[in-house]
Amino acid sequence: MLPYKPHIGLSTVNLDDLRKSPNALALKYSQFRVGERLLLTGHSHQAWPDVALEGQLAAFADAAEAVDTKWERAFEQADLVRVGFGRLLDDRSADIALDANTHALVIRFLSALDLGGKPRLVTTDGEFHTLRRQLARLAEEGVEVVRVPADPADTLAERLLAAVDDRTSAVLVSAVLFETARIVPNLGALAAGCADRGVELLVDAYHALGVVPFSVPALGLSSAWITGGGYKYLQLGEGNCFLRLPAHAQGMRPVITGWFAEFEAIADATRPGQVAYARGGNRFAGSTYDPTSHYRAARVMQFFQDETLIPDFLREISLHQTTFLAEAFDALGADENVIARDRSAPREAFGGFLALRSVRAAELQRALAEHGVSTDSRGGYLRFGPAPYLSDEQLEAAIAALGKILS
Repeated sequence: MLPYKPHIGLSTVNLDDLRKSPNALALKYSQFRVGERLLLTGHSHQAWPDVALEGQLAAFADAAEAVDTKWERAFEQADLVRVGFGRLLDDRSADIALDANTHALVIRFLSALDLGGKPRLVTTDGEFHTLRRQLARLAEEGVEVVRVPADPADTLAERLLAAVDDRTSAVLVSAVLFETARIVPNLGALAAGCADRGVELLVDAYHALGVVPFSVPALGLSSAWITGGGYKYLQLGEGNCFLRLPAHAQGMRPVITGWFAEFEAIADATRPGQVAYARGGNRFAGSTYDPTSHYRAARVMQFFQDETLIPDFLREISLHQTTFLAEAFDALGADENVIARDRSAPREAFGGFLALRSVRAAELQRALAEHGVSTDSRGGYLRFGPAPYLSDEQLEAAIAALGKILS
């Protein structure tokens, strides 16, 4: 369990409270009306708690009062967000760069690699579009991109390491695969193997944080780069992504660099006349941004602590909900030629959503929406993404709607 401690005197909830209808948390999400709607898009976008609005308003108030001198206050919010991500990673001393999206951070990471001398990148064919598209474009420009099949997930880390050679700059892989929800095991062994070979490892933890506990030291990922964000399970909304830097990153100089990366920069005496970089996470910083997202994120992160929505408890909630959905789906007796789920591994091997494989995934998503059930689909997968504020009754109603459509 990550080292959180609940705030004394503040409310907490237990799993039974969250299974009931109405769900004990639902009233704290009144702006999104989570108790009135079947929002099963939790893997794509979870509702924001009402305290998020306080952050939005505080950002406006600071801008109105301080005008251009608001940035000192804004940077304080950014620091709170860094601390929050450090807690979630169980890596409180981590150097963390922030940006509005993971793409901005990943391209800075890629620009810091020696792609001229080591023009090979190893990844999987199951990565989110951020990596899929950017690496495909780099491949068009001559970078060798090796895509290892993501399936079977149980051996993915070993197969990625086997694809590494002396021309490889980096390995890029997700902790949880975004289409299938499978957790990728043995990333620590992959990190150790990459470090031994002088190869960078970037782990995308976006689909893990907030639903699968992710401890950098416990997983053996201290030498790895970790990226992710809060649009999904962390309920932070847009504009809240991070890149956790390993210690050796302080010697790297990203070519794609914003002027915020020179704040407090001290020129390297061995590189006179060259562009200077800040130390810490700001080494990979960008430029002027909308700080409203950090005000909102800081409030939501505090809300999670106040409600004791810590990683282990969030995992307990998620496993209950995804198991409930899977069993309800099984009870439909659906034709597996039309729609099916992966039964090759226990629910503990999956992340925070139920992925149903179907060539009609997009069609079924649209039909569910007409029945008042919000889901999402990617390629051949229909995805039911629960969230802590949904009751068992709501989950049952969502699967019942699917059964009605299939019949």
